[in-house]
Amino acid sequence: MLTITQALHDAIVAHAREDHPDEACGVVAGPAGTGRPERFIPMLNAARSPTFYEFDSADLLKLYREMDDRDEEPVVIYHSHTATEAYPSRTDISYANEPGAHYVLVSTADADDAGPFQFRSFRIVDGVITEEDVKIVETY
Repeated sequence: MLTITQALHDAIVAHAREDHPDEACGVVAGPAGTGRPERFIPMLNAARSPTFYEFDSADLLKLYREMDDRDEEPVVIYHSHTATEAYPSRTDISYANEPGAHYVLVSTADADDAGPFQFRSFRIVDGVITEEDVKIVETY
């Protein structure tokens, strides 16, 4: 289960809305070994595409160095889908290289009458997708 604060949830959704119609992407880092998302890090979608996201390689390298210096790890890796439901695509699965991370997808499309901003979390390990519950809390 992903436990996340309302403020972080809202920040991820706001980023998805802001970048629409392009896909938004980013990371929520947390103290290494805790599994607790704390630091919201919106990233630039280097692809600037409504159907694909890509972290800028220089930005990503900088982020991983910064997390290492702060003894953090990527707890949540998020991006949005602008025209489809919030479910990992084959490309998303191929890019999922953090087995300990929660992969959050936000859909900014009303694809299935579930509302325009679905917020779902998945674990993706060795190509296997497992959806998990999301618990939103005020504080940890």
